Parts: sequence; C-alpha cells; structure tokens
Amino acid sequence: MWTRIYLLLGLVRLYYALSPSYIHPDENFQGPEVVAGRIFSFPHHSTWEFSPSAPTRSAFPLLTVYGLPMILLRWLWTETGNEVVAPKIIYYTLRIVMFILSFVLEDWAIHELVHSPRQRRIAVILVASSYVTWTYQTHTFSNAVETLVVLWSLVLIRRILDNKQRSSVFTAAILGFLVVFGVFNRITFPAFILYPGVLLIPHSLRKPLTLLSLVLSALLTILVALLTDHYFYTPFLPLASIFRLPPTPLRSLLYNLSPSNLSHHGLHPLYTHLLLNLPLLLGPALPLLLNPPYSPHLLPPLLATLLLSLIPHQEARFLLPAIPLFLASAHLPRSRRAVRVFVITWVAFNGLFAALMGVYHQGGVVPMQLHLGALHASALTPPLPPNTTVLWWRTYSPPIWLLDGSALQTVDLMGTPFPQLLAAIADHTESCGGGGGGGGEGLAAGSLLDILVVAPRSSRELDLYRKGQAPGWRWEEVWTAWRHLNLDDMDWGEDGVTGTLGRVVGRRGLTAWRVGRVCET
Repeated sequence: MWTRIYLLLGLVRLYYALSPSYIHPDENFQGPEVVAGRIFSFPHHSTWEFSPSAPTRSAFPLLTVYGLPMILLRWLWTETGNEVVAPKIIYYTLRIVMFILSFVLEDWAIHELVHSPRQRRIAVILVASSYVTWTYQTHTFSNAVETLVVLWSLVLIRRILDNKQRSSVFTAAILGFLVVFGVFNRITFPAFILYPGVLLIPHSLRKPLTLLSLVLSALLTILVALLTDHYFYTPFLPLASIFRLPPTPLRSLLYNLSPSNLSHHGLHPLYTHLLLNLPLLLGPALPLLLNPPYSPHLLPPLLATLLLSLIPHQEARFLLPAIPLFLASAHLPRSRRAVRVFVITWVAFNGLFAALMGVYHQGGVVPMQLHLGALHASALTPPLPPNTTVLWWRTYSPPIWLLDGSALQTVDLMGTPFPQLLAAIADHTESCGGGGGGGGEGLAAGSLLDILVVAPRSSRELDLYRKGQAPGWRWEEVWTAWRHLNLDDMDWGEDGVTGTLGRVVGRRGLTAWRVGRVCET
C-alpha cells in the first residue's frame, strides 16, 4: 500500500511540475532567463544581480543545474537536424529536470536520514504529499537546489560520522564539493548545516585524511567556481583578477547584511518566519513537531530558521531546505481518531495550496509569453508587426527569453497606478492627427497591431475599456490564459471578502488586448 501511495504521489508531483504556474519572478530571473540567453542567444533581461561590474549571483551553480541540460538539449536538437530549440521545449525540460532531482535525490536523502523503518515510511510520504514538494521543489528556484544540497550534505556528514573505523576520503571529497556549491548557490546554505558541521569538526581532527580530502576538494571547487564566474562576467580581465575581486558569495553576503539594501525588497517583522511562513509551508504538520520523541533531525532546520529570522527580509521560500527535515521529524498522534483528523486536514491543506501555487498563481504569464512568441513568429492573420509593443500590467515580470527570439518590445509596468497605464498606452499608440489616417470608425493607421496590453481580467479599472464603452479607444481581445489568479489585486476594504473573492476568482484569467484609437473623419 505504501508503495502505491508513493507512486501515485509521484504522478501528482509530475503533474504540478508540468503546470506552468509562476510562484515568484526569481524562479526565472535568477537562473533560466540569463542562462538561456547566454546559451541560445535569446533576448533576455539580466537583473542587477548579474551586473558584470559587481555580480552577487554566481554562474557556477546556474550553469551546472540549468546550463548542462540546455547544452545537452541543444546538442540533441542539432543531431536531429533542427537548428533552434523552442523556448517551450527548454522550459518544460528544466521543469522535468527539477522533478527528477526532487523525486530521486530529495526522497532518497530522506530515506537515508531516517533510520526507523516505520518513521521512514511516514517521513517519505509526508514529504511526497507536501504541496511544497509538488510546487516549489519542481520550479527553478535556487532555494529548491539549496534544499537538495542541504539534504545530501547532511547525509554525507552522517556517513562520515558513522564510519569510525576508517577515513571517509571519497565521501569527504563529495562533501567538500557540495559545501562550496551550496555557498555559491545561496549564502543562507551554511545556516542549515551549521550544527552537523560543528559535530564533524572533532571527528575530522581525529581522521586527518578525511579532513585533508574535504579541504582539497573544497579548494578545487572554489577555484572552479571562481574561474566560471570570471569567464561568465569578466572574460576581458586578466585571469589573476579572480584573486583580487570579491567572490560573488561575499558580495551577496555584504549586500544582504545592509538593511537599506533589503528595504528595496521588503522588510518584515523578525517573527515572520516562525509565525507566518512555517505555518504556511507546514500547515497541519506543524503541531506534529511537538509530539515526542523528538527527532535529531529537528535541530538543524530549527536553528537555521532562528538564524534566518534575524534577517529582516523573510520570504517563505527561504525556508524550503527546512521543510523536508521538519516533516522527517514529525510524529503522528497515537490516537487513531487524531490520525484520521490529521490526514483529512493534511490532504485538504495541500490540495488547496497546490491548486493555488501550482496551477493558478500567476499561471497565465508563461502561457501568454509562449503564445505571443508563437503568434509573432507565425503567419497568423493579421500578423503582428515586428516592432509591436506589449504592455504588461499587474502581473509578475514576464520571462523575455520565452518569446522565441521575437522582436516584441516588452514593457513591464508591474503594479503601477491605472492612470500610468493609460499614459503608457497613449505614448505607444499613434494619435489620430499624425500617422495617416484610418477613417470612420477604424483604428488609426498603424495602430491596429502596434500595441498589446496584457492584464488580469479581474482588474475592474479596465471594464469600461474592454467593453467598448471608453470613447476614443477600441480594445480587441487577442487571447486569454484562463488559469490565472492575481492575488495582488485583493481589495478587502472596498469590495469586502465576498466581493473580492468573487472578482478575483470568478473573473480569473490573463488577457492580451490589441489596443488602438478610434479616429473620426
């Protein structure tokens, strides 16, 4: 029965891996956007973290996790006689890669860490049935990669500590690589292995070959990481500059230690991780951590959560590496009735949040970009002109590389006030007096396809325009991605709970409108 449940949960995880929800812009702009732009020469947007003058994000883990699958995919595509790999193929290939890494490495690590057969079955099923595993871990987050590195670092530390007879040279070498990889991937990594790392120190001192292997492997990996960053960011500088310029993890650490820098990303109360993010990620499994006997796997994630709580910028995904460890530490209640209540609430909790975060949350952004790229490149009637401007409003930033190399001009207005959207539309459309004409009720010449507006259907400010009741403008619907919820459009004060949910959920969807002026003769 356990095997069947586990395999069924694996299929559920695969379904959400292939569902194009968009949990956070960082899952695109901190990895696939830049790497795909470099490898396939797609137009792309590089964020401030990838500034060649002062990069704070290392290319070493990015090229390892995302670059290698892309290079392999490009080679396979070339062997079949095709020159260009479609962004859609690359996007879903990366999702499948993340699914495989989660399904194999994450579950395997839990199997190794939990020794009790009964508790191991419970831990594996809890991790496999968590919406965090289904959604966050199958997306291209650096936090998802960090989770795998943390888990396997703990597995290797356990193997080294358990091997009291001989030196664990090979295991220590792999651990040295993982530690450096984890630091270059995210500077929060050391917080999750701090306690096990301290336990490893006296053992390593008694086993000098183990310590030597770990140190040499770490130094070699550091050198490879520095060289990778050098050729990725500053190939024009002398090679010796890698020892003079601050490494990307140090730059990232210094940046995140500055409250003024973090204020640009949002400051949160210090209790956010403990009182908001952990309940959001663990749900009804959180009280199970209080059931004795207490697991030894509870201390590392708890210590990491407390350390990360000292940093005022606290997002739920920062705790991803802690979630499988917390779930591996959970003990079911002894009462059958309590177990039954937990199972029902656990299924309902994860089902709800999986549908929200794994399907509907900003779920129209990626399909919309893929559709616009294909629409622009195809011979649809009428075709889009090469210089079409697309205004995105009240959505997460759209991934530019998914446009398949098209010349669409993407303008990301994010959550700017509605008057600024109207001003942007006016700036990008031809006026009736200048541009030669359309007569009667037709659109101004050249403006029929010159402007596209992508916005959630739930935005009530657009109602008059999309219904054709705004004098001087015509809005024509081009395409709609219906699996889209805009949770940033909640207005509880004005609409109330029922009105807000009815508007945001009932009018879900992301639509592209072709906008132009109505000019009278």
